[in-house]
Parts: sequence; structure tokens; C-alpha cells
Amino acid sequence: MAWVLKMDEVIESGLVHDFDASLSGIGQELGAGAYSMSDVLALPIFKQEDSSLPLDGETEHPPFQYVMCAATSPAVKLHDETLTYLNQGQSYEIRMLDNRKMGDMPEISGKLVKSIIRVVFHDRRLQYTEHQQLEGWKWNRPGDRLLDLDIPMSVGIIDTRTNPSQLNAVEFLWDPAKRTSAFIQVHCISTEFTPRKHGGEKGVPFRIQVDTFKQNENGEYTDHLHSASCQIKVFKPKGADRKQKTDREKMEKRAAHEKEKYQPSYDTTILTECSPWPDTPTAYVNNSPSAAPTFTPPPPSTCSVPDSNSSSPNHQGDGVSQASAEQLQPSATIQETQQWLLKNRFSSYTRLFSNFSGADLLKLTKEDLVQICGAADGIRLYNALKSRSVRPRLTIYVCQEQLGSTPLLGQQQAAGSGGENGSGTPYVYHAIYLEEMLASEVARKLALVFNIPLQQINHVYRQGPTGIHILVSDQMVQNFQDESCFLFSTVKVENGGGIHIILK
Repeated sequence: MAWVLKMDEVIESGLVHDFDASLSGIGQELGAGAYSMSDVLALPIFKQEDSSLPLDGETEHPPFQYVMCAATSPAVKLHDETLTYLNQGQSYEIRMLDNRKMGDMPEISGKLVKSIIRVVFHDRRLQYTEHQQLEGWKWNRPGDRLLDLDIPMSVGIIDTRTNPSQLNAVEFLWDPAKRTSAFIQVHCISTEFTPRKHGGEKGVPFRIQVDTFKQNENGEYTDHLHSASCQIKVFKPKGADRKQKTDREKMEKRAAHEKEKYQPSYDTTILTECSPWPDTPTAYVNNSPSAAPTFTPPPPSTCSVPDSNSSSPNHQGDGVSQASAEQLQPSATIQETQQWLLKNRFSSYTRLFSNFSGADLLKLTKEDLVQICGAADGIRLYNALKSRSVRPRLTIYVCQEQLGSTPLLGQQQAAGSGGENGSGTPYVYHAIYLEEMLASEVARKLALVFNIPLQQINHVYRQGPTGIHILVSDQMVQNFQDESCFLFSTVKVENGGGIHIILK
């Protein structure tokens, strides 16, 4: 029995020795660093995953945060930008928050910064024509602004300013170390900029953008610090509340798995970081009075006086020279193109085409101009570039007889059928182009062509059968045949109160 126990101990010790020996070679091929975690994490798969994780030193930390106290829409899909509904003219708070860490931007500590709040277009196409869109809005709403500050409700803002030429922007100074809230009012609604206004159309989205600047070495607030914006739609009063309620009810009717595809509605809207607005900030010096905007007039251009023989601005006496003077040439420089736009009443588009030469502008198609300038101005600019004049509704040819003292009711001598007067001199006729079929238009054009003071013309008559004189009325003018020829004479009124014109 003792022998059996001894054999068991020998077998057990041998097994242990063999097991230890079998494990002794594991890891020797990997060397001393086989179990180093740094070597394991150096494998490509771990490097790829690790590179997506931001390092503490690389984490972007915006210096400011702007929060608008208005709820976001629940009908926005995940990963899409938030959308906020606003009521026209209602005051909404934008909280200006200092988001700096300890020691960040020490140069603005204890100093004021300037912020510019703008309402701009979200649609890129409308951004290209922003100036024209705002000018049209200004024309329809004279004296109004697109964006205003509710100063009595605002807190912590200093030296607020609004530029009369920038109806969609307000600016002010504020101290990041103090509580600051700016209350804004948006007066334009989204449907005012839709191309078709038949009712029920979708309004265009806007953006509320805040750009913040610090002082430079000259004391001007031009050094950019931070910009952020959010997407909004503006409705008529109470319309935003109804739209928010409608979106909420639609989401409540959706299935649970459908709701997971949409963002929840938040009580406030956080403006997300963006690029600064491209406009150059105005020179804004602290504690200095607001400088009046300066206007540099364009250099005087040489304009020829219209020919006295002209009876219509579209049909000049010297047609070839006048057309060449008004037509934009492909060789026109940028400055000459700007002068041509001003001369042809396209001043609101000089900023949009500030870098266009004559060749650049002439290369634009009719569709391009309509998309850029809108239907009305786009077609007008296209016609001006192609020198298309308005065709008159009626053309008549008129020649003035030698002035005589022929009595008003006396028999008139008929004009020679050969086109010459009694002395053998041929009659010279002038073309009169009527854009309006009115008797007053006939009198005005006759006065213009023959240098007769308009206020001296009492009546215009047409000589009828047996030499009678028929008063020219609007209905008679409408029945004139196109390209009719007339001789006319003038007869002084007996009491000296002007003249009568008699067409023969």
C-alpha cells in the first residue's frame, strides 16, 4: 500500500513538470514586449478606431454661444438642421453667453465686443440676389425694416445701431462677463419672397446669424471672433403657434418606429457655428459718434442731348449713332458696364454685377437674367442688352406749312400733290411715334418735334370735307391709319391766348 502511494506521488510530480515545460516556450517568439498594451493598440484596426476619437487638446470649444428662446419644430428629421417658427413682429430673446474656458482669449477680458445680428436668406439662389430682393421689399414696405431690436426688453446691450441701407441687420456692443440678452423682431414673412403668390404656397426659410468681433489695434471692431446661425420661418401673427401645433399633432399620429426618425422639439434654439457673413464689418469705434454714410458719386458721363427732331425716346432722329451710344459693347470695361447699368435704370443691380465686364454681361442668356433679376427686370435687362426698343402703336408723318394768317374758319388751299410747296421747295416730313392713342399725346409730340410750347396749344383740329375743322379726339386718333401723312398749320387765337393746330 505504501508502494502504491509513492507511485502516485511520482506520477503527479511528473505530470506537473511536463505541464510546466509545455508552457515555458509560449511568448518567447514575441520577445520581451509581447504583452505590452501599446504594441497591441498599435495594430491598424485599433489605430483606425482610435483616430476617430477627438483628443482633449483638439476639441473645438467656441468662445460664445447664442440661444434663441423659441421652440424648434418636431417635424425635422434626425441629422437635419433644426427649424424654428417665428411670429412676425413678435419679440424673441437671444441670449449671448460667454462660453470661454479659463484663460481663453485673455485679450477680450474686461472689454466689450460687437455683435451683428442679421436675418438673411437660407436659399443660396436668393442669397445671390439678396440686394434686389430687399430693394423690392423696401419698395413695397416704405419706412419698414426687416429686423429690429426691442431695446426696452433687451439687457446688457450698449450703443445699438441700425444702418438705413441695411434693413436686415442690427449691431450693438456687449460685455461677455455680464448677462446679455438681445430681443429681436422680424418684420418680413417667408411668403413675401415666393415667386408665385396664389395662396397656400410654401414660404422661403430665413437664417438668423450672429457675428461677433473684437477691437483691432485702431479701436475698430473688425477682428472676427465667432459666428453662429439657425434656420427659421416667419409667419403672420399667431401663425407660428398654429404651425407648431400642426407639426406636433402630425408627429403624435405617426407610429413609434416612424417617430424615431425625427428630432424631438426643444424649448430653445441653439445657434450652430458657421462662417462669418461675407459683408465687411463697418468701422465701429467705441465711444465715437455714428458716422454718416458717405456716397461717392460715379464719374460724370458724357450724355448727348436728344435730337430736336425726335418724337420718342425709343426712336431718335439719328438712329444709328444713338443706338450705338446706348448699346453695351463687349469691349466695355467694368467701370463702363457700371455706368451703362446706371444710365439704363439698373442701379439696383450694380452691386450684383460689380465684377462684370461688357462681355461677361452679354454672355448671360435670357433665362440667366430672369433667374438672377426676377422676371420683370430680367426681361427688361435682356431687351436693353439686345437694344430692343418698344414698337410704337401708331406712326404718322407730319410737315409744317409756312406760317400764315389763315383764318380758322376760312377756306384752306389744298397741299400740292407733288410734295412741293409753292416755291418749289420739297416738303420735309417728321416721323411722330405714338405709344398712346390719345389726342393729348398728339399735341405733346407735335410740340416736342416742332419746338412749340405745349401750354400754348389750345386745340388740335383736322381739316375735313369742304374745309371744315374737326376737333381731334381720342377716338379719332384711334382711327388714324398707320403711317398717315399730314400737313399742319398754326392759327393764332384772336384774343392772343395761344394757337390752334390744323392737320390737313
